[in-house]
Amino acid sequence: MKTKKLVLFILSAVVATLFFFPLAAQKAYDEDRETDPQVLKKLEWFQDVKFGLMMHWGPYSQWGVVESWSICSEDEPWCRRNIPDYVEYKRRYEQLPKTFNPIKFDPAVWARAARYAGMKYVVHTTKHHDGFSMFDTKQTDYRITAPDVPFSKNPKANIVKEIFDAFRKEGFGTGAYFSKPDWHSPDYWAPDWATPDRNVNYDTDKYPERWRKFKEFTYNQIEELMTGYGPVDILWLDGGWVRPYAPLPAELRGLIKRPYNQDIDMPKIAAMARGHQPGLIVVDRTVTGKYENYRTPEQEVPEKPLPYLWETCMTMGNSWSYVPNDNYKSANRLIHLLVDIVSKGGNFLLNIGPSAEGELPPESLKRLKEIGDWMRVNGEAIYKTRPVAPYKEAKTCFTRLADGTVYAIYLADEDEAAPPATIQLYAPTAASGTKIEMLGVAGALKWEKAGKGVLIHIPTSALKNPPCRHAWAFKISKGA
Repeated sequence: MKTKKLVLFILSAVVATLFFFPLAAQKAYDEDRETDPQVLKKLEWFQDVKFGLMMHWGPYSQWGVVESWSICSEDEPWCRRNIPDYVEYKRRYEQLPKTFNPIKFDPAVWARAARYAGMKYVVHTTKHHDGFSMFDTKQTDYRITAPDVPFSKNPKANIVKEIFDAFRKEGFGTGAYFSKPDWHSPDYWAPDWATPDRNVNYDTDKYPERWRKFKEFTYNQIEELMTGYGPVDILWLDGGWVRPYAPLPAELRGLIKRPYNQDIDMPKIAAMARGHQPGLIVVDRTVTGKYENYRTPEQEVPEKPLPYLWETCMTMGNSWSYVPNDNYKSANRLIHLLVDIVSKGGNFLLNIGPSAEGELPPESLKRLKEIGDWMRVNGEAIYKTRPVAPYKEAKTCFTRLADGTVYAIYLADEDEAAPPATIQLYAPTAASGTKIEMLGVAGALKWEKAGKGVLIHIPTSALKNPPCRHAWAFKISKGA
């Protein structure tokens, strides 16, 4: 009975610790705010650029299946497989590199399309959870430049280098997505035991030498990316379950299902990476603390501004990786997402999955063109702005520049081809001499005080021939 009571007591303590972990994590985040001047400068750049391109691409694109997750044996929607035999499915999946030959790969085309859309940085999947490296790593043969991969004979075989070089030529910042878990590595998913879930499948405290080898492997791969691929602005680390876990007492290990300790030694990795890339932004996703310089809400937009730097990562279609005939969001929806995110102080990292042949899907290129048409008129209301209360009222979002200029961006409905004759803004106050302009329309607009706000009159010329579609921006500034 005493043993049972002790176990229950310890179990209660563990549950309490887990319950209060979010508060402790937030406190740790507050205490670990970045102080490196070079990193802070890069974070200012990050907040200025606002809009980036993400790409999930690998041999899995040949099948049009979810990246990596179909070889994970968890019972989750994204782990579904088209054949019931898991062992055979995994074997076939791991053979996909032997038929991967994206001969239409031309990253210069991607970079030009993204630049036209108004994007300013790119984050590319150098390695996803399945462990296949899209760069010329020397740490494993499971890589794009391996002799048994058809594309290894192509002059553009070192895909990450080709992408980074092409996007830098267009003025982009570069970000290296890198998965901390590696399901191909025998030192992460060891062949000695089954792989019940996404986590390391052995007790790292019991087999420390094996875990040490995996840590070295991870460190070496990241160092390759930090030294052989030119200037890198962001190290975007995925797989947040790879993190330190406090060990459980021996008597509780059979009672509580919890991942083994997966301390990858982030202080050592970050120090090395920034030694090669001074000012590097490090994003250790979902772990919080010193090595998560900004947070990354996935496939969602927060309801209100957040008290820390953040970036919404979201798919243009339904899938992160290429799926034939994917359902892409409309240009109207994508532009509204960008405006909503920026008005709340975030960045928008928009993902497109290239095809197995190495092309961006035509529908995605069309969307980038439509977004770019809008950004050419309204970009000044997006770049280098910061949030300003009330952030959004009714169908209008607000942004501001450092000099106090405010932009009010009216979000049009899908079928709203022209702005209304008048637009009421309730929050902004306008003193005598305030100048209000509509971006893309010459001259100042007429306005009048209406309650505590202003009523803007749209000129007939703009009603008949709007400067753009989807949303209209109004610049509110002090007159001369």
